[in-house]
Amino acid sequence: MSKALQALGWVGVVCVFVAVAVRFLLPDQQELWWWLAVVGLGLVIIHTLSQWREVLAFAGKRQTKYGALAGTSVLLALGVLIATNYILSRQNKRWDLTSAQQYSLSDQTRRVLESLESPISILVFGREEEFPRFRDRLDEYAYTSPQVTVEYVDVDRNPVRARQYEIQSYGTIVFDYEGRVERVVSNSEQELTNALIKAVEGEERTVYFAQGHGERDPNSDSDDRDGYSAVREALRLDNFGIETVVIAQTGEIPDNASAVIVAGPSTDFLTSETDVLRDYLEQGGKVLLMLDPAETEDALPQPNLVSLVTEWGAEVGDDVVVDASGMGQLLGTDASVPVAASYPPHAITENFNVLTAFPLARSIRPVAGGTNGRIPEILIETGPRSWAEVNLAELATGEVQLNEDAGDISGPVPIAVTVSQPIANDAVTPTGEPDGDTPPPESRLVVFGDSDFASNGAIGIQGNRDLVLNAVNWLAQQENLIAIRPREPEDRRITLTADAQARITWISLLMLPGLILASGVYTWWNRRR
Repeated sequence: MSKALQALGWVGVVCVFVAVAVRFLLPDQQELWWWLAVVGLGLVIIHTLSQWREVLAFAGKRQTKYGALAGTSVLLALGVLIATNYILSRQNKRWDLTSAQQYSLSDQTRRVLESLESPISILVFGREEEFPRFRDRLDEYAYTSPQVTVEYVDVDRNPVRARQYEIQSYGTIVFDYEGRVERVVSNSEQELTNALIKAVEGEERTVYFAQGHGERDPNSDSDDRDGYSAVREALRLDNFGIETVVIAQTGEIPDNASAVIVAGPSTDFLTSETDVLRDYLEQGGKVLLMLDPAETEDALPQPNLVSLVTEWGAEVGDDVVVDASGMGQLLGTDASVPVAASYPPHAITENFNVLTAFPLARSIRPVAGGTNGRIPEILIETGPRSWAEVNLAELATGEVQLNEDAGDISGPVPIAVTVSQPIANDAVTPTGEPDGDTPPPESRLVVFGDSDFASNGAIGIQGNRDLVLNAVNWLAQQENLIAIRPREPEDRRITLTADAQARITWISLLMLPGLILASGVYTWWNRRR
């Protein structure tokens, strides 16, 4: 009897091994390997139960107890590892330790992904060995939104699929959203998100820069510090087309204008041009107006533009804002460049936690109670140790002090305001009649007391770039694009105050060599004694 039971045990072991082999070698024979495994395990259990006396005797030995303890420890460790891997396979938690957070999605990308209402396919066309460099970035897109699916297509193995999407080069990424296709040959987050925005929106919005009065030129060279070529390229990445318009020639704002930017005119608009802007705003238009302060007392006034701002509830100051807090030293500037670090609540500056700086700015203050039902909101204001200096002659000497008796206005000083006003649904807007998916039409105006902050020479300062882009997107009623955008991976600058720079200089030139010299003299003196 014992020999028969022992034989059954060996038969059971053989059945288990055969079941494992069938499972991997013949996956279609699911029923066969299942029954082999059940029969084999059953026979092994029967054999084990028939040997209960021997099992109890073996378990009573000291070596068996130690072995059981060690085996249990191993099983527990394996159980912890298996459970940990099981949990981690269903959780995507990563830590980005790079200084520019180049492996983390920006706020803008997350907003766009979270606002997706329909599925979007991202297809990567390339060679098999190229795919790993795309996975880190695109897996984050798929993890952020359940609407995103990522597929990797080997062009050499699947040429038909490549021809379907008109792929011309390896490493092309395609965004396919409801039949709209956008292609990009780049792995940078800004380029990818730009293609995503274009695919989702399906059309490019157009921003017009007013020209003819010495305004900033969006078509300037990149090395022109006063030009706006950097703003032009940044707006294009947010899916805006850039055009210029001379209102005195056209006599109207083009119908396809999503917004009009008047950036730092050096002379005043003609009355007819101001009337065009006024009519455009009243019909639901969007205007970004940047009015620089007069640098000298004999500078030409701009009464037409100032009166337009006044009609919308804001007052343009004849002053220059001075910041005595020393915050400008963080950016290597002086008191003539006010710095903002905190912002009143507004959609443009939501979750905005970076510095902005405004070289040579004037005050823009809301009129108490507004005008004609238009109530401005303060967008930017300087710190409490700043003030609006009205004595321009004294400002030219470089030695200014707050003198409220002379008309100076103590800080915080507002230097940018926004105004919005709903218009009737049956009004004809510059962008056409609204439909069910379009937000209610509004007239929107943003006024800055400075245009230098968005120039090529200053747009790289902390949050200046995001501020002007957020303002334009707010004007275009694209709130989902208002966010902090991706930072460039190569941005490794360390910001130091003037005092910190001086300390480092003294430590490196005097203190460290002095310590080395002193230690040498001390050692020589001890040896001599």
